Amino acid sequence: MITLGNLLCGVIACYYAANGNLGVAALFICLGIFLDFFDGLAARLLDVASPLGKELDSLADVVTSGVAPGLILFGLLHRSLYVESIWLLPLALLMPLFAAYRLAKFNLDTRQSHSFLGLPTPANALIWVGIALWGAMPYSTTLAVVLIIISLITDVLMVSEMPMFSLKVNFKDMGWKANGVQYLFLIGCAAIIAVSRQWYAVSLIILWYIILSAITRRKDAE
Repeated sequence: MITLGNLLCGVIACYYAANGNLGVAALFICLGIFLDFFDGLAARLLDVASPLGKELDSLADVVTSGVAPGLILFGLLHRSLYVESIWLLPLALLMPLFAAYRLAKFNLDTRQSHSFLGLPTPANALIWVGIALWGAMPYSTTLAVVLIIISLITDVLMVSEMPMFSLKVNFKDMGWKANGVQYLFLIGCAAIIAVSRQWYAVSLIILWYIILSAITRRKDAE
């Protein structure tokens, strides 16, 4: 029921995004991601985890964290692009395709029990949630091109093999050595929120997560 609630939120988000109400769509995506976080936790606590639940979770995520944010990006571009640049709009619809591919790949990959390979679809969705909720965002073709570039990068990251650190804190050892990356991430998040005090801070936090994961990967490789 929790997973189906996630799917329902995604469907409602798609409806509002398709009708141009991007702020409401973003809020329903947030609610769907919240339910997505707790359905696995509830399944483990109640000892009812099953392959069916895993597949259903992925199907719900395709809508909530794939189709809905893709429609938000489509709406943002539609407001910003001039008529001669409308041909760029279909690029927004690549997002659901990459999200679906990632989720199918995730279901077959057994290497991601404690960390992630590639950008998780909910994290990608939150980038567009933050932008959609930022009511003061200026609309221009230049900004639209920037959004397209960001979307193409995150699309590729979703299906990439780039390691993404886990946000889980090691409660058995709360020291910096065991949780340094997580602490550094939280410090960065606090700084972003304190400086921006705007909804786009959500987007910046996910970008900070990507950058820190890349830095961590480089240090591990060295």
